[in-house]
Parts: sequence; C-alpha cells; structure tokens
Amino acid sequence: MLSRIVLLAQKVPDGRVFALDTQTLISIVIQLLNGIILALALTFILYKPVKEFMNKRTERFQSKLKEAEAAMAKANELIAEYGSKLEALEKERDKILEEARLKASDESMVILEEARREAYEIKKRSMESAEENRKRLKEETRLYIIDLASRIAQKYIAEKMDAETQDRLFDEVVARLEDAKWQN
Repeated sequence: MLSRIVLLAQKVPDGRVFALDTQTLISIVIQLLNGIILALALTFILYKPVKEFMNKRTERFQSKLKEAEAAMAKANELIAEYGSKLEALEKERDKILEEARLKASDESMVILEEARREAYEIKKRSMESAEENRKRLKEETRLYIIDLASRIAQKYIAEKMDAETQDRLFDEVVARLEDAKWQN
C-alpha cells in the first residue's frame, strides 16, 4: 500500500498536490461504494443483534421499573397499614390511659370516702371520749366539791357548834334518812 501511494505521488505533475483526473474519480467512487457496502453489510449483520440487545435492555429497564413500582406500591400499602396500626395503637393507648385515669379517680374517691369515714369515726370516738372525760371530770369535780364542802362544813361546825346543836342536827339527819328509806 505504501508503494502504491509512492507511485501515485510520482505520477502527480510538479507543482500540484492533488490531481483531479479519472483515476482519482474512480478511486473516490470505489471508496464510496466500499463505504456503502460496508454500511449495508454492517446494518444487515449488526442491526438485529443491536436491536435485540436494545430491546432486551429496554425490557430489562421496563421490568425493573415495574418491579420498582410494585415495590413502591407494596411499600405504600405497608406504610398505610403501619399508619393504621399506629393509629389503632394510639387509640388503644388513649383508651388504656383513660381507663387508668377513671380507675385512679374511682380509687381516689373510695380512698377519700374511707378517709372521711375514718375521720368521722375518729371524731365520733374522740367526742365520746371527750364526753366521757367531761362526765368523769364533772363527777370527780362534784365529788371533790362535796368532799371540800363537807370538810369546810365540818370545820365550820366544829368551830361554831356546840355538842347540843350537833346532837340535834344528827337526829334530824337520821330522821330524814329514815323517811327517805321508806319512800323508795
């Protein structure tokens, strides 16, 4: 091939780089025909495999796209399902909390009622105890006053009364006591 180029270069007249003669035109036509034949041959040879490759590639992309859409739909379903489950759990949690509040409220009412009853019982017992103490103190005070009055009267009588007056008063008291016995 190199020798051919050298030969062609020698045939070119001096001062010309490119000659437009019949040989050059034939060579250009042959090269164009070779290019067209090569393009057609490559089209017939490679078109089907390339087209099949591209179709398979498109189908692969389409199937992956469909799988992705199906996965997305399933994910959306799961999201919706989990959302509804979360909502149900929230409702159940609220229900349990409300039941606990009501139970605590009921228990606090029962505890308060028991505390009121106990306070009333304690108050009642303390009032009864205070009343008993008051009666006891009243009786003790009465007995103390009687004792004190009898001592004072005894001292007064001992100082002011003579034996004759004492005997007369003793007789009167004994007579009254005898009359009192018969009245019962």
